[in-house]
Amino acid sequence: MTALKAAQIDAFVAKPNPAQPVVLVYGADAGLVRERAEALIRASVDNIDDPFSLVRMEGDLIASDPSRLVEEANTIPLFGGRRAVWVKSSTRNLAPAVETLLGAAPRECRVVIEAGELRKNAPLRALCESAKNAAVLPCYPDDEKNLPRLIDAEMQAAGLTIAPEARAALVPLLGGDRLASRSELQKLALYAYGKKRVELEDVAAVVTDASALALDALIDAAFGGKLPEVEFQFTKARNAGTSAGAILFAAGRHASLLHKARLAVDEGQSADAAVGGMWLHFSRVPLAQAALRAWSAARLQTAMTQIADATLQSRLCADLAEPIVQRLLLAVAMAARRP
Repeated sequence: MTALKAAQIDAFVAKPNPAQPVVLVYGADAGLVRERAEALIRASVDNIDDPFSLVRMEGDLIASDPSRLVEEANTIPLFGGRRAVWVKSSTRNLAPAVETLLGAAPRECRVVIEAGELRKNAPLRALCESAKNAAVLPCYPDDEKNLPRLIDAEMQAAGLTIAPEARAALVPLLGGDRLASRSELQKLALYAYGKKRVELEDVAAVVTDASALALDALIDAAFGGKLPEVEFQFTKARNAGTSAGAILFAAGRHASLLHKARLAVDEGQSADAAVGGMWLHFSRVPLAQAALRAWSAARLQTAMTQIADATLQSRLCADLAEPIVQRLLLAVAMAARRP
């Protein structure tokens, strides 16, 4: 198997193994796929803008003429130097062309294949994972474990530090696409130019999804069993133009985080440590701790099912989305009040 572990990928991208000239970069995070593919190319050629050093090929062309990939990979650069081929995969099967390439692996050329999500039994992925002269780099969306590192790295690059509460607020607003996350962080750094530290108010003012911060009070009220507060915050959110889908997403995510924390507590972890793993703004920590005392893992599982059902119903009956969401939040609040 040549599929690299998450901890091995950054080192490989920084210094690609010459014994593995063919690299498949794939995954659900299109931004991370593109970032790593470009980093590999930059590490493999002297000038990425030199057409004699870097050849870009589309998957459709390769699928139609498989020999083209081998020919390009084994072409000697006109003016010498290092060479690379950057392949953008398509819906057509590239495995036959790549199989031929692996049988005649280039010595002086790096071939980077950029693809989307691939099933484990996808021909291209299976072929590259079984080849000794290929490396496979899976790219999945950033999670709550590595997002803080990404945030700190971008802030450090901009000569900034970030307040703990600002970092905690940023984590649930990022992820899904690495390039989009970097773009938001760079925009935040630009906004904070001239300051030494990024604060929570900077995040609320700049980050695209910072409207999610406004949902915190509504979600906390629901899981805290505060019925009047739910009504007030729901009206406030709707008047602000917050979509029913955004509210449901926030509710589902919070239920999932609480469920994970509740299981950790049931296994012996302290409530403080379990809530700390939820990456909440410090003002929400007491509310989350109270919710953990009020909710069992089984009841949170039921709540997650109810939220999923409400999400489906709101999509099937878009005209009724608002009352569906309101009814769900009130049901969650009533469940939180039960002994």
